[in-house]
Amino acid sequence: MAEGAIDETSRKILRLLQSEPDLTVAEIGARVGLSHTPCWRRIKEMERLGIIRGRIVAVDPKLIGFDVSVFCFVRLKQHDEATLLEFEKAVKNMPDVVQCYSMTGEHDYVLRVLTSSVRQYEEILKKALLRLPGVGFVNSSFALDELKNTHRVPI
Repeated sequence: MAEGAIDETSRKILRLLQSEPDLTVAEIGARVGLSHTPCWRRIKEMERLGIIRGRIVAVDPKLIGFDVSVFCFVRLKQHDEATLLEFEKAVKNMPDVVQCYSMTGEHDYVLRVLTSSVRQYEEILKKALLRLPGVGFVNSSFALDELKNTHRVPI
């Protein structure tokens, strides 16, 4: 399998893994027309290439006390490589930040923070977000409701 290029059989395997992650390799193989070993090899190769980055368990944050989802639009004071790398390293180590994207346009980054309350978010903002390396500006928007949130890639 060439890096970046996958055939229709591998696409079928990926669709099955995304929609029914509890299937065994034998069950996946039967559905895509492969025996156990060739199916297992394809999965292992996609893992080696980084196509499959891991397996996840989707947890509903609201059911475990994380009722507030905040999108933080961050602008840095400076854009030198050292500042960018320091900021990104610090964000990766913050458990409250569940997503982070570097952006084009008006903001440098968009972060998604999960928290239990507005008051707790205020603490995170004051004690962590505003102290991240290079931060010059944070604009926060609170999500009212989550309509869609998926890890599935439209294969």
